[in-house]
Amino acid sequence: MPSDRISYIRGLPKAELHLHLEGTIAPETLAALSARRGGELSVDKVRALYQYADFSGFLLAFKAITEQLQTAEDYELVTLRMLERLHRQGVVHAEVYVSVGVVYYWRRTEFEPLFAGMEQARVEAERRWGITCYWIFDAVRHFGPDEAARVFRKAAEMRGAHPSIVGIGIGGDERRTGADVFRDLYAEARAAGLRLTAHAGETVGPDSIWGAINIGAERLGHALSAIDDPELMAVLAERQIPLEICVTSNLRTACCPSLPEHPVRAYFEQGLMITINSDDPALFGSDLEDEYRLLARQFEFTREQLRELAANSLEASFLPAERKLSLLRNLETAM
Repeated sequence: MPSDRISYIRGLPKAELHLHLEGTIAPETLAALSARRGGELSVDKVRALYQYADFSGFLLAFKAITEQLQTAEDYELVTLRMLERLHRQGVVHAEVYVSVGVVYYWRRTEFEPLFAGMEQARVEAERRWGITCYWIFDAVRHFGPDEAARVFRKAAEMRGAHPSIVGIGIGGDERRTGADVFRDLYAEARAAGLRLTAHAGETVGPDSIWGAINIGAERLGHALSAIDDPELMAVLAERQIPLEICVTSNLRTACCPSLPEHPVRAYFEQGLMITINSDDPALFGSDLEDEYRLLARQFEFTREQLRELAANSLEASFLPAERKLSLLRNLETAM
């Protein structure tokens, strides 16, 4: 790709809205965390861990990563490195999923002491680079509603002292648990002032997306299978429900068979509110800048269309209206 196109993409002020903290950890960092505790997880072993064949293999790799995050200092390190990398890509704001459900269910430990490290890094990153960050507490849907309730209520409890905690979501395996069982919990979270997201239509069909909409999700992660339901496409376009599109992720997890089959271009042309995101860049080998390059190279998105996608990311964020307007004005004058 021409260097001027790369500079243009990097210079666009943009937001990353679908990014898992644990999925940003580079092999070198994970090996260093293991070494802190006398572990034997070398860089080569981590790289092997990051290789998988399908979505189930990806979930196992993700679990193994979380096992190395054990202290506030660990979370501080990975958060600061994540935000520094985002800043280098022209990201001015990030809304980051953190797998609180995994901490509770698999690790059987409290999350608040770990969160202190994340917050310290968030504040430091904003001081150094001006990048802002919100947290979305993510529950694992196939752990069930009782475990999700613990995650969502902890988000509501901590939000008063930590306004950076902005929302909740459900990730995990859609093939095992639908959205409807979380309906009451989503209503409770909304009443507590939290914003609502949901992974939907990543590994299963359009019914999952309908389910997420019906329980009140304001933003949808992936929505890959919406293309299979013309009525759903029309509703998404009419309501302008933001979609967190993650192209490389869908290919690496084998949720999308091939790049030409990915619906990102069709979504854009049919007027859906799409944003572009990297999901788990360390596991997928593609950061946000790479995703914008991919759209330009493989889907022939023009510069103005890329600028529109950057604007979408700012508009779809959970930032206050005044901050959005300020960032959008900066985008209008960029490059």
